Amino acid sequence: MTAKRAANRWPIFAHALYSTNEGTHMPLVRIDLIEGRSDAEIAALLDASHAALVSAFGIPERDRYQVVHEHRRNNVIFQDSGLAIPRTDQAVLVSITTRARSEASKLELFAELCQRLGVCCGIEPSDVIVSIVSNSAADWSFGYGRAQFKTGELTNFQPCDEGRHSDGKRRQENMPPDYPHELQSG
Repeated sequence: MTAKRAANRWPIFAHALYSTNEGTHMPLVRIDLIEGRSDAEIAALLDASHAALVSAFGIPERDRYQVVHEHRRNNVIFQDSGLAIPRTDQAVLVSITTRARSEASKLELFAELCQRLGVCCGIEPSDVIVSIVSNSAADWSFGYGRAQFKTGELTNFQPCDEGRHSDGKRRQENMPPDYPHELQSG
């Protein structure tokens, strides 16, 4: 059974699969920077960037996918695009892959990210470069070779520990009784 057919049969899944609610979709964040920061500085950078995403995009606190890539100084060029923006060796490039977001939430993220990185990490706003790439439900697989946004395995329920939703029920218990077993998470 296709995800679209499943969504037609079970409206709760249709809402999860085709919702425009930005808060239901987590981003993947890659941060490129020049090597030399301490573990504590990197942790602060990751925490600040995640807090900005939670605030601007309304994502759940536990939807956190971040990767830091450190580069030798001579392997990085962060120029100013002709805008006369001063850059230092503290510059960071934050690349975000995400489901579609509104222009307003993107602009909010840019401001929030600069503010939080400044306060928490001492990074000047001129050293914060951000790129957002949008994709669709079919572009994500969280494991097992399945596109969980498309199969209906990811719903609007907020995940908690041990595969339970915020209401405390196991994921399978929230599935309709005739929902295809192969689409249920476990």
